[in-house]
Amino acid sequence: MTKTVAVIGTRGYPSYYGGFETAVRKLAPYLADEGWDVTVYSRQASTLPDDPTRDPRINVVNTRGIESKSLSTLTFGFWGVLGAAQAKPDVALIMNVANCFWLPLLKARGIPTLVNVDGMEWEREKWGRVAKAIFRAGARAAALWADVLVYDAVEIGRLWKQIFKRDGLFIPYGGDEREELPVPEGLNRREYALMVARLVPENTVDDFLIAAERLAADHDVVLVGSTGYGGEFDERARELDAKLERFHWLGHVSDDDRLHALWQHAGAYFHGHTVGGTNPALVQAMACAAPIVATDTPFNNEVLAGSGEIVQISAQDIERKIRELLTDPERQEQLSAAALERSRASYSWSYVNSLYEGALEDLRHVRRSRSVGRRI
Repeated sequence: MTKTVAVIGTRGYPSYYGGFETAVRKLAPYLADEGWDVTVYSRQASTLPDDPTRDPRINVVNTRGIESKSLSTLTFGFWGVLGAAQAKPDVALIMNVANCFWLPLLKARGIPTLVNVDGMEWEREKWGRVAKAIFRAGARAAALWADVLVYDAVEIGRLWKQIFKRDGLFIPYGGDEREELPVPEGLNRREYALMVARLVPENTVDDFLIAAERLAADHDVVLVGSTGYGGEFDERARELDAKLERFHWLGHVSDDDRLHALWQHAGAYFHGHTVGGTNPALVQAMACAAPIVATDTPFNNEVLAGSGEIVQISAQDIERKIRELLTDPERQEQLSAAALERSRASYSWSYVNSLYEGALEDLRHVRRSRSVGRRI
C-alpha cells in the first residue's frame, strides 16, 4: 500500500531560503526512498524547478498566496492546507506554527499532523506587535490541534511544556559533511572571519557589524545573508563592503558548494543567533568543521556542548574573541575537530531523517487504526 505525506509551510521544493527549506530538500528524497509518495506545497517564485539535483519523485504543488513579510506564511499556508485536505494524504508534516490556524481543516478530514514548531517566533525582534501576537496565537493553535509536536532543541521542548503544557518529539536539524572544497577565491584558509545569518536584530547583526569594521583593518571578514526585504542592516553591510577592502558582503548565497567552502576554510565562524532552537547554520558549520564562536544562549550551548567558543553579546567581546581565534592556529584546529565530532554524533541528516520518517510512520499507523475502528 502506498504511503502518502503532504509537506506544508515551507517555501517549497527545491528551495534554498532557510532552515525549513533545507530540511525539506533533505527529507523529501529520503521519504521517497522509504516508499512514501511525497507532495510538497510550494510557492512557485521561491523554488528552483530546473535545479539538476531536484528529485523527480517529489510532487510539487504550487499554491496561491500573498507574497509579503506579514501575510505570506498565513496565506500560502492556508492554500497548502486546503490542497492537502482535498488530496487527503495519510499524514501531513507542517512547518511553522503560523500555519496551525488551519489545522482543523485537516482534522476534519481525518489527516493526522506532525508539526515542527520552530523556535519562539513571537520573541523575534524583526516582527511587530501584531505579527508577534499572530505567532503566539499560532503556537496555541498548534498545542491545541496538532497530533504530534516536533521541537528542534531540548530547550524549546522544555519551554513549550512550561508555557503550553504539551510534550513532543526532539528532532534537530542535520548537517552535510563534505569532501574538502577549494578555498574561496580571494581568501586564505583559516585567515578570515565569517558570519552566515539573516540580517535581523536577534542574530546580533548590529554588534557583529561594529566588530567587523574593526576586524577588517587587518583581517578579511565575510558576511553572508540579507534581511530578505531590504533595510538598515543591508545598507550598513553595503556601505562597509564599499568602504573597506577586507570586508566582503555576499548577500544570500544559494550555491551550497560556495557556502560550505566558506565554512570549511574559515578561521572563525561567528554564530550570533539568540532566539530559536537548533539553528541550521550552526549545525552546518559544525559539519564543515568550522572553528566556531557563538553567543551565550541556552540553544547554542546545547548544540555545541563545549565544541566552540562562547561569547557575550557585545561588539567588544565579539571582536576580541574572533581576533584571538584568527591568530591561534592550534586552537582553530582543536575547535574544528571538536565541531566535526559533535556533528557526527548528534546532527547527521541520516539520523534526523530517520526520526522524521519514524514519527510519520507512527502517525500513519494511528490513522489506520482509527479507520479500522470506525469500520468495525
